[in-house]
This record gives sequence, structure tokens and C-alpha cells, in this order.
Amino acid sequence: MRIATFNANSIRTRIDIVLDWIADHQPDVLAIQETKVVDELFPKAAFEAAGYHVTFKGQKAYNGVAIASRHPPTAIGVGLDDGGPADESRLLYARIDGVHVVNTYVPQGREIDHEMYGYKLAWFARLRQYFDRHFTPRQKVVWLGDLNVGRHPIDLHNPERQGRHVCYHEDCRAAFEATLDWGFCDVFRQHHPEPGHYSWFDYRTRDVVERNMGWRIDYILATPPMARRSTDAYIDIAPRKRERPSDHTFVVADFDL
Repeated sequence: MRIATFNANSIRTRIDIVLDWIADHQPDVLAIQETKVVDELFPKAAFEAAGYHVTFKGQKAYNGVAIASRHPPTAIGVGLDDGGPADESRLLYARIDGVHVVNTYVPQGREIDHEMYGYKLAWFARLRQYFDRHFTPRQKVVWLGDLNVGRHPIDLHNPERQGRHVCYHEDCRAAFEATLDWGFCDVFRQHHPEPGHYSWFDYRTRDVVERNMGWRIDYILATPPMARRSTDAYIDIAPRKRERPSDHTFVVADFDL
């Protein structure tokens, strides 16, 4: 089973990039974030014409999540169901071929002294509780998406300058680790423990991809029953080099299921 994740930064703007990529790489599951479109305007027909079932929850101009899959999901859920803000356009769940897929677009946080940073930290804690309520680490669970955190120094090209960044601050990383400790393995790092691999490249920096000045903030995380069956993982830089690309690119993991 090939599972991938991609922050599209507007699915309608990047639809050709997405369709070309799935034609070339043939994922069984593709999780998409920042679709930035209301559900009525999501390009569902384009995915169906490519042979995919697609589930989505969006809003105008911001956020939005989708899951495209070769086989139809047998269960679907949206949002955090703990009585707080559901954030339905940030979390989408689907059970596909017996695998529980949780696609999230974690809040970025804006600035350390902004209320959204505290909201981000709480969001990670709420997500940990979500996993407690719905699954166990003995099940085949994959948590993936744009998680807006660089886990370790090797996950960004200039960590010594980013101690106060909302996606690398020590509190953010600690919140991420606390959620990971529920029972997730970082599938990409199983195959690539070395530095220099990034999934996000800032639009504002000249020749950013060519200079490899990126961050790894997009993840595919799996419980042990899934992680043990992981045979490969990679980040495909080519889509980030296309015309009018997203600032993110595709992260992929293969599983022998």
C-alpha cells in the first residue's frame, strides 16, 4: 500500500500537479491539506476521472482537508469530537482497506506571543486524546499531514536560528512528542536517518529548492503494526520545481500489507 501526503496550498490551483503526480506514482491513499475551497467547489470529478474516491471537508480560502483513495472508505469522520472547537476543516478520518487514516492540518501558530500558538499546543494535546478515544497502538493507524513542526535539528536547514519560531520552539516540539508518544513511529526516518530531507520550501527565499533550504514539517506516522511493514519512504522534490507550485511537496511511504 502506498500512502502519501501533500499540502496543496489550494487544490484548485494545484489540481494539474496533483493529477500528474498520482498518475506517475499511483498512491493507494493521498491525504491533502490546505485545499482552501468550500465543499461545493471541490474538484471531485477530476479525482473520480483519475480512478479515485475522494472525501473532503473544506472552507473558503483557508484550511481544508481531503483523502483520495483507490478503494472507497468504509468509515469517515471529521473534526475533533471533544466538545471544543471541532476544526472540521483541519482533521479528516477515513478507514481504507482496514487502515485507519487520520489526515491533519495542524494550526501554524503565527507567533510565540499570539493566542494561536497556545491554541496549537492545546491542539496537539486534544489530538492525543482523540487517538485515546478512537484507537489503540495495536491497530493499523496512520497519522499524516502538514503538522507544522520540525521535530529535530536535522529537520530544518538552519535550526540554530529558529529557536523562537512557532514550528520549532521547544514547547511546540514537546507537544508534538507527547502526541507521538501515544504510539507512533516516524516512517520517513526509519528509512532516512540522515539530514538534508525537506518537504517545505519558503516561497520568499530565492532558489530555495536548488539551495535545499527547507523544513520537514509534513509527516507520515504509523503505529508499530504498520511501521513494521514499511518498505520505503521518500520525499518527491520534483513537484516543488514546477510552475506555480505549492510551497510543500509530496511525502510518500510504502507498506507491505
